[in-house]
Amino acid sequence: MKKKKDFSAEVREMARKAKWASHQLAQLSSSIKNKALMEMSDELDRQPEWLIRENQKDLAAGRKLRLSSALTDRLRLTPSIIHGMAEGLREVARLPDPVGEIIKMWKRPNGLMVGKMRIPLGVIGIIYESRPNVTADAAGLCLKSGNSVILKGGSEAFHSNQAIGEILRKILVKTGLPQEAIQIFPYTEREAIREMLQLEEEIDLIIPRGGEALLRFVVSHSKIPVLKHYKGVCHIFVDETADLEIAIRVCLNAKVQRPGVCNAVETLLVHEKVAGRFLPKIGKALQKEGVELRGCPQTKKILSHIKGAREKDWFEEYLDLILSIKVVKGIEEAIEHIARYGSLHTEAILTSDYQNAQKFLKEVHSSCVLVNASTRFNDGYELGLGAEIGISTSKLHAFGPMGLEELTTTKFIVYGEGQIRG
Repeated sequence: MKKKKDFSAEVREMARKAKWASHQLAQLSSSIKNKALMEMSDELDRQPEWLIRENQKDLAAGRKLRLSSALTDRLRLTPSIIHGMAEGLREVARLPDPVGEIIKMWKRPNGLMVGKMRIPLGVIGIIYESRPNVTADAAGLCLKSGNSVILKGGSEAFHSNQAIGEILRKILVKTGLPQEAIQIFPYTEREAIREMLQLEEEIDLIIPRGGEALLRFVVSHSKIPVLKHYKGVCHIFVDETADLEIAIRVCLNAKVQRPGVCNAVETLLVHEKVAGRFLPKIGKALQKEGVELRGCPQTKKILSHIKGAREKDWFEEYLDLILSIKVVKGIEEAIEHIARYGSLHTEAILTSDYQNAQKFLKEVHSSCVLVNASTRFNDGYELGLGAEIGISTSKLHAFGPMGLEELTTTKFIVYGEGQIRG
């Protein structure tokens, strides 16, 4: 029998080097970090042909593994995607540096001045599937926020991630920064990941990005705090006062613009008073785009040709051209449905009623709640955070898209004039 490889020494050494590098990063000025980010972006723009060649190796392997169309879409690198990665790094460089920011200050009766200062988290481990662009986005955000990062991409994107990492580390060396600040996990074996998840003394936070199976694996094996990027069962509620032409445009965008992403809408809730007018129009528009519809009994009375929705469909993150539709009596039932079946990711209401809009914003507790806009806007770049490291659906310590501020914590700072405690 072949002896199982022991990864513990190699993985611990990676984490130890990352921790050492994190102490150096925490001291860097904004200008030094920004210079490295700009040079990284320029180098990515200079290397699209090589990156695409490496990506083709992964795509070829993916075809043999019969990856789904959604996973293949996430895996593919194109010149525009590579340029987008470079632009993401430039955007991060232009953002204010949160490290060292004093976010609050108050004076105590004894004269002590007490404040809170933003500091890096330290070492972040990110475990993700497909999407090689995450490699550049996450590395850039961690560098700017003063954190070292260990990036464990999926085996399906191994060559792409290694190539992107090689470019980023080359610039770290060129600019005099520790190359251990950005490390691409070189192992595909699951046992190596388990070893990484045990290193609570060296790694401060684990962020998994991918399917439910990945997240559950990480949570069940990690001794390190895990920030969960859970599935996106996103809803749009079409209220009785909605502008139906706007509603058609928004719902189409939310479902078909890019169905394989976590902020695509998966369930459409429609007020019963507009269902008879709205469902035939949106049903025709969606089916023209190739969307399979699954409806509740009331929906099937209007769209008799569609499939019936089963209980499990309301929990489903399809990541595909499939949409569940339910007719509801009003906003209360819509909110109750979201509370029962949602994943705390993204929800939207389409309405002209101010009170209903405010009620929806107040009572729906997902990470991003929108009024009269597509769910596709729950994205770090679209919300002005620059590139994001993921969308947290857990409420500690960050909730929603994670930009620079969400990759820091705070410490207390105290100014005194010789005060002693009595």
